Amino acid sequence: MSRDLKYFQAINEGTDLAMAADPRVQIMGLGVPDPKGIFGTTAGLQEKYGSERVSDLPTSENGMTGVAIGCALAGMRPIMTHHRLDFALLTMEQLVNQAAKWHYMFGGKMRMPLVIRMLVGRGWGQGPQHSQSLQSWFAHVPGLKVVMPTTPHDVKGMLIASIEDDNPVIFIEHRWLYNLSGPVPEGHYSVPLGSARIMRSGSDLTIVATSYMAVEALRAAEHLATHGVQAEVVDVRSLRPWDEATVLASVARTGRVIVTDTGWAAVGFSAEVVARIAEAGIPLKTPPRRVCLPDSPTPTTPALAAVYYPRAVDLEKVAAVMCGLDLPPQDRAVTIPLDVPDMTFTGPF
Repeated sequence: MSRDLKYFQAINEGTDLAMAADPRVQIMGLGVPDPKGIFGTTAGLQEKYGSERVSDLPTSENGMTGVAIGCALAGMRPIMTHHRLDFALLTMEQLVNQAAKWHYMFGGKMRMPLVIRMLVGRGWGQGPQHSQSLQSWFAHVPGLKVVMPTTPHDVKGMLIASIEDDNPVIFIEHRWLYNLSGPVPEGHYSVPLGSARIMRSGSDLTIVATSYMAVEALRAAEHLATHGVQAEVVDVRSLRPWDEATVLASVARTGRVIVTDTGWAAVGFSAEVVARIAEAGIPLKTPPRRVCLPDSPTPTTPALAAVYYPRAVDLEKVAAVMCGLDLPPQDRAVTIPLDVPDMTFTGPF
């Protein structure tokens, strides 16, 4: 049975179910037991499971991650949280040289059941040091799994699947998704890592999207449909491993593709998708396009942020050129609310 939950509630419920089912599951990180509970995702867990399994840790990211790795090696299933992906940059040696390599270095006899939650996204002037989407860094490393769920249904199911996985999983959440509502089944279920999902079917164009950009892709597809263009939206969900078969099959059907990512285009995940389409020899009606962040550090001021981040209107403009569609001009300042996903947005930031 399903009922509507918000994205952050689905994360909380998935964590709760995993902890109830397996006493080895623990969650740790800066602010985990705080009253705000990392945007509500960990609220109430310490009261239910105690401070030994739900623990606040000091601002020492590299050391904290070493503790989590040690717990995983000792037979626990830790969930490590970072308020920003940027903070996890201090842990790269632990993640890349230790966690990612352990299974391989010991001939497949050792396990590393570790989930690292990281937050990305924009809002309230976070600027170049607090809002980077560096998922491509982690997806480049063999031994790490990288997922970016978009919907409440998927974030619960993929979190449970990640906790139950014997490999280290980089679990990336976009802040603008936290108040997104959607149907979520009750009880335990999992969504397989490495699987994409077709969010909307179409025949004229494929939009391959990661994380929050899948929401913008859906909005663009709905507006394009009013002008006779049917866009298919593929939510990647998992960047390593990623579901090449679903993406390639969609592109083969439509003959046109836009790849949109929350990160930069240069040497990013969008480049990987376009490269695989080219290597597969899929005939295209128009050259592939990417809609990602401009090649510059993230701005802080609202005026610059308003034009820095791509939105549905940007996808629509690219799609119109690819499909030979003469769209009426849109005033970006009018069609896009400043620094919020839409006018129904109420937080958390």
